[in-house]
Amino acid sequence: MPAAEADGEAVERLLNDDDSDLRPALQRLHTADEAGDGNEQQLNAPEHARVCKLLYASHFLSTWNARLFEFGSFLFLASLFPDTLLPASIYALSRSAAAALLSPLLGSYIDRVDRLKAVRVSIVSQRLAVSFSCLGLFLIAEFASLRSRQWFPICLLLLSILACVEKLGSVLNTISVERDWVVIVAQGHGERLRALNSQMRRIDLFCKLFGPLAIALLDGYSTKIAIIATGALTLLSVFIEYFTIARVYSAIPALREPKNLTLSRIPSRDAVLARFRTYIAKSRNYFRSPAFLPSFSLALLHLTVLSFSGQMVTYLVALGLSSTMIGSLRAISAISELSATFFAPKIMSRIGAIRAGIWFLNWEIACLIAACFVLWWQLSPEATAIGLVSTVVASRLGLWGYDLSAQLIVQEEVEEADRGTFSSQEFALQNIFEMFAFASTIVFSRPAQFKYPATISAAAVALAGVFYSVFVRSRRGHLIHICRCLDRHEMRKKHHHWWQTIPEADPLVGHDDDGHGYSTPATESDDIASPSAQEHGPE
Repeated sequence: MPAAEADGEAVERLLNDDDSDLRPALQRLHTADEAGDGNEQQLNAPEHARVCKLLYASHFLSTWNARLFEFGSFLFLASLFPDTLLPASIYALSRSAAAALLSPLLGSYIDRVDRLKAVRVSIVSQRLAVSFSCLGLFLIAEFASLRSRQWFPICLLLLSILACVEKLGSVLNTISVERDWVVIVAQGHGERLRALNSQMRRIDLFCKLFGPLAIALLDGYSTKIAIIATGALTLLSVFIEYFTIARVYSAIPALREPKNLTLSRIPSRDAVLARFRTYIAKSRNYFRSPAFLPSFSLALLHLTVLSFSGQMVTYLVALGLSSTMIGSLRAISAISELSATFFAPKIMSRIGAIRAGIWFLNWEIACLIAACFVLWWQLSPEATAIGLVSTVVASRLGLWGYDLSAQLIVQEEVEEADRGTFSSQEFALQNIFEMFAFASTIVFSRPAQFKYPATISAAAVALAGVFYSVFVRSRRGHLIHICRCLDRHEMRKKHHHWWQTIPEADPLVGHDDDGHGYSTPATESDDIASPSAQEHGPE
């Protein structure tokens, strides 16, 4: 059967070849088959609600522990090393580097293994990494000798490695649950899917708001107690997460179905070359996309230290702010970000996503420039803290408003089949720019030098504004939208009959039924035929 064997090998290569034109069609066919199998055993409303509660419980514990440790680790490092930004910067740089370099490998791992195995690996890796990190931080806090120059590099190296493991586990859990499990649990119901997405988002925002506040209150009382509480909570929650997600898995048959049609693996050397070619092709498609500039501008906004991340938290500690105060300020910032998710859609529906994006971005640029002025002026620590926090909190309105605007533009401009690839490229750029931000505080590690990374951050946001302005100019033909009541051209059209003088001998002039003169004006379509006509107006 040489012909049959050859055909079988050809089919297998098509299924494994990411560049094959037939692969998307085969994947869509397989996805439809999976949906059909899952729909055969639809859950009724009470059963589906019970499964959703289990999923919410697992996601809440995972997100709460991630937010708690993410913010708490920087507080702990700032408390242990209050005179330098270097430990927190190296620590954060390691996390971002791991996410930027290894996230594509996680995607391949998720596609290969069983869904439950992928989530359980993410849970166990996160919890073990956090537990050992808390143990190391407690020992550093307990024994001053570990903070000496002899042991400090070794301790920081171990903590950074554990931070990378925790970050990768968090990314693995996010991709698995929020991008895959949620869609399958909805069982093809659009209303259920919207409800699941909304509730998962509310859980994320709740944990972002109250998780840092809770650990900051504990750290304000005692850093050691806060470290112990973080480690104990992560150990206790691992069992609940582990078994609740397993019950969701057993309740939804579609979750147990294979995720792809891969029948065999290409030899390792060919696989590496194929993946490299695919990566280059996908990168080119990203840069050629019509939504590249809004997406790149959004990624560039991550090159900042002017947010309630590790660097700024460490700087505020150096200014004399307590952990409780910093946690409260971060909660206020989270409320500001949450409010942007309410009014930004209303603004976009009124003036459009493109126009809204430029206004949101300009607002953020103005706020961060004001923050730089505060840092460069020789003010008291109290005045510097108040001015810096106020401007940064205000800038979050523009940041999240632009985030929503850019997200809508990407959703409209990028084809559905390319959205995952496009988003992964954007995610990689975000982590790369975050690495640059952390590198800036490694170079300028003293708190007195924080104004230099802050200025770099403001310049990066301004550069993002330039890139987005190029996109706006190419789409709308102009940057500044002049109100019709101020546009001289529009006023001349609207009040044309008030002031126009009609020459009697002009052959183009006629008279209406009332005996009033009129001339033949340009049609409205001539004025709005192109963006250039709007921009330059009549000759």
